[in-house]
Amino acid sequence: MESTPVNWEALDSLVTSFAKSDHLIEDSSGLSSPSSPSSSSSYQYRLLIRQIRRSIEAGDVDGAVCLLREHVPVVLEDHRILFRLQKQKFIELLRKGTEKDRDAAIQCLRLALAPCALDAYPEAYEEFKHVLLALIFDKEDQSSPVANEWSERRRYDLAGLLSSILRFQLHAYDPIFLLTLRYLISIHKVFCRDRGISSPITDLTERLLFEERDPPAVPQESLFEAPPFDEVDIQALVHAVELTRQGAVDSLRFAKGDLIQAFQNELCRTTLNFSVLDELVHEYCIYRGLAASDTMSSSAYPANSSSRDCIYPQSDGEASINNIGSDGFHEVNMDYTSIRDNGFDMHCSSERTTNYEDCSTSTPGHLQSCSRRLRRSRYDVSRERRKKRWRGRVDPLEHSSDIVTSEKSNTNLMAAALDASEHKCKEEKVLGNHSSLHNADMIFVRKCEIVLEMKELASKGMVAEVVEEVNAMDPEFFTLNPLLLFQLKQVEFIELVNSGNIQLALKVACTHLGPLALSNQDLVKPLKETLLILLKPNEVALRKGIPLSALANNLQVAMGRRLGIEEPQLMKLMRATLHTHNEWFKLQMGKDRFEEFLKIHRLKDVNAHSKSDIMAEAHADVSARIFSQTTSSSSNKLPEDNSSPSQESTNESLYDENSIIKVMEFLALPRADAIHLLIQYNAETVIQQIFS
Repeated sequence: MESTPVNWEALDSLVTSFAKSDHLIEDSSGLSSPSSPSSSSSYQYRLLIRQIRRSIEAGDVDGAVCLLREHVPVVLEDHRILFRLQKQKFIELLRKGTEKDRDAAIQCLRLALAPCALDAYPEAYEEFKHVLLALIFDKEDQSSPVANEWSERRRYDLAGLLSSILRFQLHAYDPIFLLTLRYLISIHKVFCRDRGISSPITDLTERLLFEERDPPAVPQESLFEAPPFDEVDIQALVHAVELTRQGAVDSLRFAKGDLIQAFQNELCRTTLNFSVLDELVHEYCIYRGLAASDTMSSSAYPANSSSRDCIYPQSDGEASINNIGSDGFHEVNMDYTSIRDNGFDMHCSSERTTNYEDCSTSTPGHLQSCSRRLRRSRYDVSRERRKKRWRGRVDPLEHSSDIVTSEKSNTNLMAAALDASEHKCKEEKVLGNHSSLHNADMIFVRKCEIVLEMKELASKGMVAEVVEEVNAMDPEFFTLNPLLLFQLKQVEFIELVNSGNIQLALKVACTHLGPLALSNQDLVKPLKETLLILLKPNEVALRKGIPLSALANNLQVAMGRRLGIEEPQLMKLMRATLHTHNEWFKLQMGKDRFEEFLKIHRLKDVNAHSKSDIMAEAHADVSARIFSQTTSSSSNKLPEDNSSPSQESTNESLYDENSIIKVMEFLALPRADAIHLLIQYNAETVIQQIFS
């Protein structure tokens, strides 16, 4: 499960789009950077929905109605919704308990609730008469016939229902990344539950995705009408989001038959814990170099020094590499006592000046000897990344800041504004006090920077520079990761051959590829096939394998572990959930109808090539093994099979989809069992045997 390969570049794209759409990152000017005008509009609408939801959950129905009347008046034209809002307002006025509020509640009955009850829906008038009992039964009386009307749970159900309706009306759906997370986690939970498997990410998924769902938005049409929808679409929705058949029909009817829109409506009914989500995304963005943290932004490296010398000091006793783990990786620990004893003082400037200071030593001669090799990648390759600073989630609630509603609504808005202001002050305080950071924190940041720089060099095909730099930093690294060295040298060999430098290419093969293959028999065959490139340089057929981006990812993970940098939890979550997604649809013996919409097929396509990729592998099978060994630890929880059902031929292709659905419906069988029956009989024969 943990070794399932993932296309991290595809995940980078999804995460970046989400971070921009939710204004979690900002450019060097301090401005938030939405990915597009449409995503910015969606963000504003989602803020509006969130404020309406909060108002109702707090009992401020008038505030919610005012926001609806101002921004989405069409919702209030639905008397079903208006009746429920007025009924909740009546209860909230009684809940306050004062004589004045009781009089206001009676006025609400006469002027708003009673007229709405006449034509809201058939049961509305009976509900109206029932809620009148709240006038004589106390809210604390749990045995009263209106105890459920007094329950605060009604607030949350009404808020959830309105959220579902507003998302559809405003097309304010969450970014694809959030929909994909919800979907993969849901399938992961179902798969592990049905197969009796212990999930390694249970704690994370339970904290991230809440079990409760918002109430569904029910269409106004009669539920007794024959559904005008394809049964294939109905069953796809039933199995994708765990609905009853009637629930799927209602969802499709509400979405006017649009399967994808119904699917989005249902996914958005589940709620994510945004505090946990933002932590995961922040951690991933820093690790992958998608955004610079405050610490990274304020401690730019100077042009005449290298962070390498701070992490791997040259003086004896300044650093120790110890604690060899079970996975073969070392952890690098700084020995601060020996640093002080040798007269070194690690420091970092807390102010932005023209001449930046870096982690350096008090000895001028040592400062002059710092390597300049990484300066190129630091200021050229990483320039775009450094423009993006992590901003974090600030919820200013722009839509409601200028709307005057009730006294309570104004209080809520003022509190929200104060919270936003306080958050901004905290950010400024953090930015102005980097001098208080511990040396260990700065060293960790520099480690991350080094790993990212090596990854970026590798992704551009500059493998010779990568090998040279890594060997200079840590001579033991490639001794512990020989397969990774073989990959890098393959790239170098192929580039030299294609550029016509045959002699130097042969030298690389003799010096590195040959000895590595000699010590690992699995590399002999790919070595032979790599040498075939000498016969036909630039032959595309001989250069199939993982792209440089995947090779760069392998290097990043291996170097990170060597330096004690753990992989982000989001990476572990994606590996596990994509694995169970594969396994689930193998059991279903079918293709996921929503895989392409959620970009899951791109996350699985580890052999996807970007325009700048230079192919480095001559044997894809060995590349996959190297990828697995260098990016993950071993796991025996589930059998490893990383093939995607979307790329396999299944038994379903032999049968008409309607035949499969027909057998499933008549016999109430799972999809796989229905297909197994169809292998032996046709649909008509199976159904006839039921009645014989």
